[in-house]
Amino acid sequence: MNFLQAIFHRPFFIRLMHWEYWSQNAVYIWIYPIWLLLSIRARSLFFFAAANPRITNGGFLNESKKDIVPLIPEALHPRTAFFELPANGDIVLAELQKHNLQFPLIGKPNIGGRGRGVKVLPDEAAVRAYVSKAYLDFHIQEFVPYKKEAGIFYCRYPGETRGRVTGIVEKEFMSVTGDGKHTIRQLLQQNSRALMYLESFSNMHGARLDLILPKGETMVVSPFGNHARGAKFLDVSDKADETFNEMIDTICQQIPDFYYGRLDIRYRSWEELKAGKHFSIIEVNGAGAEPTHIYDPKHSLFFAWKEIVRHWIILNRISRANRKRGHPYLSWKAGVEMMKLDKIISAKLAAMSE
Repeated sequence: MNFLQAIFHRPFFIRLMHWEYWSQNAVYIWIYPIWLLLSIRARSLFFFAAANPRITNGGFLNESKKDIVPLIPEALHPRTAFFELPANGDIVLAELQKHNLQFPLIGKPNIGGRGRGVKVLPDEAAVRAYVSKAYLDFHIQEFVPYKKEAGIFYCRYPGETRGRVTGIVEKEFMSVTGDGKHTIRQLLQQNSRALMYLESFSNMHGARLDLILPKGETMVVSPFGNHARGAKFLDVSDKADETFNEMIDTICQQIPDFYYGRLDIRYRSWEELKAGKHFSIIEVNGAGAEPTHIYDPKHSLFFAWKEIVRHWIILNRISRANRKRGHPYLSWKAGVEMMKLDKIISAKLAAMSE
């Protein structure tokens, strides 16, 4: 790496030249006027609440996974146990045994997003530690063994017999391959993407980052398919052919009153997923879901704006159609309370992620 490359291989310059690392407000502020126009058309800033009537706030903010999971066909999602605060480690472990949940497991806040507060729980000690640091109700689910993950955006207008896939993102987990000389930390420091999440990886692995991997050995540093946890997002929306659309539509129509959102799916191979085999829905996201294929590094900010606005328009049309079918928007008071609650929850999620 020459001098000039070294200068630009710093978080400040990497963030400056790659919009995918910008804050959400920095990306969205330029297109908020379009949201305002859509709100005027719907006569409500909180029109999105009608998009998915069975999900709290339409799935825009503060939706409970405890309420969403039962809507998904049981065979299509990981076995899950839900817990309310205050929680006791012994009781939690007994409940996990009762549900026959075997290690490793995944702990997640009941309300959350962007991978905040999500942790791998390899043993009983990890479960006890997770319970002791839980600031929100949480759930623990079986670890899905499939190595690949995709986010599939789906939309269906009320009254239509078929919906469609509007975007697909494949997620490439952050990993390093040893050379027998450099520590894991040093290898991460050489990668511009890994450099942006180094603090998070240090909190996750601690002193393990100072180990030297044997030459050729690969380590998955972050097993989470979240952009905020270091995963690289690749736009593969062109894979949404007729067969794939039909398969996803069949699944989504089994989720009551689900018209707009993203399925996060773990799967073994694309061919099997397309055939509806060997996959698991690890999350259903509603009106607040992003079309995450925009974060492919090949896409410009203008492409991202275009896709976000396209999905906002679809969301607006679905919400207005559902309102005509008797599903209300949020009132102004309820909408303001939702935003206040989100700030409180975000602070607690940040504490759980430390």
